[in-house]
Amino acid sequence: MKLNSIPRQVLLLGFVSLFTDIASEMLYPVTPIFLTAVLGSSMAVVGIIEGIAEVTAALLKGYFGNLSDKIGRRSIFIVLGYGLSALAKPLPGLFPNISAVLTSRTTDRIGKGIRTAPRDALLGSYTDGNSGAIFGFHRGMDTLGAAIGPLAAIFLLYLFPDNFQLIFLAAFIPSAFAVFFTLLIKDKKIPAKDRARSSYADFWRSAPTQYKSVLLLITIFSFVNSSDVFLILKSKDISESSILAILGYVFYNLIYAGTSYPLGKLSDRLGKNLIFGCGLFIFSLVYFGFAFLEETIFIWILFALYGLFSAATEGISKAWVSDLIPDERRGSAIGLLTMFSGFAIMLGSFTAGFLWDEFGSQVPFLLSAVVSLIVAFSILRMNKS
Repeated sequence: MKLNSIPRQVLLLGFVSLFTDIASEMLYPVTPIFLTAVLGSSMAVVGIIEGIAEVTAALLKGYFGNLSDKIGRRSIFIVLGYGLSALAKPLPGLFPNISAVLTSRTTDRIGKGIRTAPRDALLGSYTDGNSGAIFGFHRGMDTLGAAIGPLAAIFLLYLFPDNFQLIFLAAFIPSAFAVFFTLLIKDKKIPAKDRARSSYADFWRSAPTQYKSVLLLITIFSFVNSSDVFLILKSKDISESSILAILGYVFYNLIYAGTSYPLGKLSDRLGKNLIFGCGLFIFSLVYFGFAFLEETIFIWILFALYGLFSAATEGISKAWVSDLIPDERRGSAIGLLTMFSGFAIMLGSFTAGFLWDEFGSQVPFLLSAVVSLIVAFSILRMNKS
């Protein structure tokens, strides 16, 4: 990866995401274990908490994406969003109960809802025929933090066994570094005459047909792409080890971080729909695997494949939208996409938790595998983009 080819503002956003994800991913694999093993919550409660957190973020992503288009500024929402998330991280460490976990996750997602669409719109403004590479670099930095975070959590658990509260408190430190870097972010100015003034209804009427198709298919897929906490908990059930489950998640993030930029560049050459569709095929294979395989060795193989899936879809979906929509409406376009997919993830997380409690883990994994396979075929049939 040649950093000298990456614009300075994109580099800064990369470091913001690196430190934020160190903090977030110190907590993400620990939180479901903390909820179930320490606080005694059910799988349905885990799904509800994740669902509420995601729907909160989804609502705000749509609103603030459109608002950033209207005022022609992105950085103010980036600072506010990351700052709010930083303040939320230590709450369960101070107040170890289910309400505190819900408040922390929801507040953290409010911050994510405020910042995500404006940040991605700002990233899109620095693309020049290389949107896959730009978004791939950003996802790579983000996910490198997601690999470091769980390792930091494991190290703290090794030094202080079962002291989950300490991890929540320690997560504030990298969050503070992230907030510092947000203060260096500068807007790429949008002339007043080019700023969007219309509502989402007006935007939808004028949006390209291919954007609408992408939005619909990603929303359908998002329903079966439930929270990753279910993969962590399934890994814990298979391996009978919380540490091994977290290490599997770390391995996934290392694969994700290492392949995001190359797959992003490849999507610029071969087409976003081809790489994205192949990613969904891999997702289907992973979920079929988690439904049927019960050997610990397969955890590593499935998490490696899951890393490839994420690298082929997460950043590329944003790059795909950036290619379809002009800069002055990009916040609205990305905001609408993330809002709808967030709603679908909320419903999917609740549904997966309910199905797991009622019928066992195999049923939600099979549902995800089948639906994602259908969506993959639909995306691959689209014109190259």
